[in-house]
Amino acid sequence: MIGLNGGAGKTTTTLALGAVLARERADRVVAVDASPDSGALGRRVRRQSGATVLDLVAALPRLRTYMDIRAFTSQTPSGLEVVAHDPDPADLRALGEQEYRQVVEVLAGQYPLVLTDSGTGMPHDVLCAVLDMSDQLVVAATPGEDGMSGAGMVFDRLAALGHEDKAREAVTVVTGVRSSPGRPALDDEAVARLRQRCRAVVTVPYDSRLARGGEVDPETVRGRTRDAYRELATLVARNFPHD
Repeated sequence: MIGLNGGAGKTTTTLALGAVLARERADRVVAVDASPDSGALGRRVRRQSGATVLDLVAALPRLRTYMDIRAFTSQTPSGLEVVAHDPDPADLRALGEQEYRQVVEVLAGQYPLVLTDSGTGMPHDVLCAVLDMSDQLVVAATPGEDGMSGAGMVFDRLAALGHEDKAREAVTVVTGVRSSPGRPALDDEAVARLRQRCRAVVTVPYDSRLARGGEVDPETVRGRTRDAYRELATLVARNFPHD
């Protein structure tokens, strides 16, 4: 999950997409917070482990089995597991490109599906690793001129970084879309421009339960919002790599 700015909906999308995939598939699904400093992913779930991705990095030499890794994750009711990154401010360790690559390689050995909630800004070294290692991208955006133009800038920067193919196969998710009588929920021209640059655009209606933050479970939100996340999961699953 990538986006230009904070508040674009990356964390919400990560948790919602992960929950749908975990419920609908027999595979293990894990989401890792790859913010360079500190991210929100671990604050949006009920923690079963106080460990962070930095603790997982430190333990890498002795991780051999799924249960070894499970000690560093928190599992949501859907079955999605989360590796948090909200270290103590006094913790001077940093999550860099090399550490992220090592973490994903270890996770991929036990989890067929690994989701990454990336940090803000493009590029930074961890995001460069995210782009290199990902099979596909989900671009998070908010409605309104700033949010839609920000998504366009993400595609500009993906092209500049040499990831045109991944940009074309990406799915853009616009979250928090409000509708009212006589007023379109989104600028049709802005949506059309995004559709020209990626594989699909999914719009997620505004839902007060999501707006409050906290845990994300698509099964508890309104029907149209739940349907949007299921549509996203279907689109993502269509592009899963095949052996």
